Amino acid sequence: MEEKSLLLNVHSNLEPPKPDGNTFLMRGNYHYYHYGCDGFQDMGWGCGYRTLQSICSWIIANGPPKTASSGEVPNIPTIQQTLVEIKDKPERFFGSREWIGTLEAIYVIDTLYDVSCKVLHIARSDSIAKHADTLRDYFEQYGGLIMMGGDMDAASKGIAGIHVSVDQDVYLLVVDPHFVGRIKTKEELYTKEYVKWQKVEDFVDSSFYNLCLPMLKSRELAA
Repeated sequence: MEEKSLLLNVHSNLEPPKPDGNTFLMRGNYHYYHYGCDGFQDMGWGCGYRTLQSICSWIIANGPPKTASSGEVPNIPTIQQTLVEIKDKPERFFGSREWIGTLEAIYVIDTLYDVSCKVLHIARSDSIAKHADTLRDYFEQYGGLIMMGGDMDAASKGIAGIHVSVDQDVYLLVVDPHFVGRIKTKEELYTKEYVKWQKVEDFVDSSFYNLCLPMLKSRELAA
C-alpha cells in the first residue's frame, strides 16, 4: 500500500501530561498502521501486526541504507509467511486470524532487516515505573518505536515516549493500533484516546508485559 495515505508521527502534536518533569520521545519518522488501514480486515486480532508494521516503517525510514532499501513495510500475509518460513509457526498459520505478540515481532524484524531487539520483561509482581530509567535511556540512545504486549492485557500497543514528573509520576506515550476507519487528523486520535499519555498505574497490574526495543539508532542520533 502507499504510505502517503497513512498519518506520519501521530504522537508529535500531543502535549506532555504534566508541565513539569522530563519527557523523552522517539526520534525519526514512522507511519501509523491500524486496523483495516490497507483494506485488509483484521479487526479483533491484528493489533500486533499493525504495531509491528509501524515499527517496520520506522526501521526503513531511519535505518542505514541497506535496511532502508529492503523493501516496503510487510503486509499481514507477508508477516505470516515469514514466521512460517523461519519455522516459528506451522503452515496452517498462513492465512489464519491468529494474533502475534512481541516475540514474533522480534523474529520478523531480525529476519527482514537484520536488526536485533532487546526484550524487556516486566513481571506481574513488578512495577512498570521501576523500568523508567531503562526506557528513558533507550529513547535517548536509540529513539525507536517500542512494541508492548502482555497476557491479561493482550492488546498490542506502540510506545513512543516516557514522561517522568517532578513528583515521580511516570507516563508512557501509547500509540494504539485499534482505530477503525479513516483518520482526518492526529487530533482525532487524541480526542478518542488512541494516542495518549497513560499513567503506568493505569496499565493492567495483573498482566505481565513484554517490550520489544529495536537496537537501531535513529538517523538523527546516529549522525
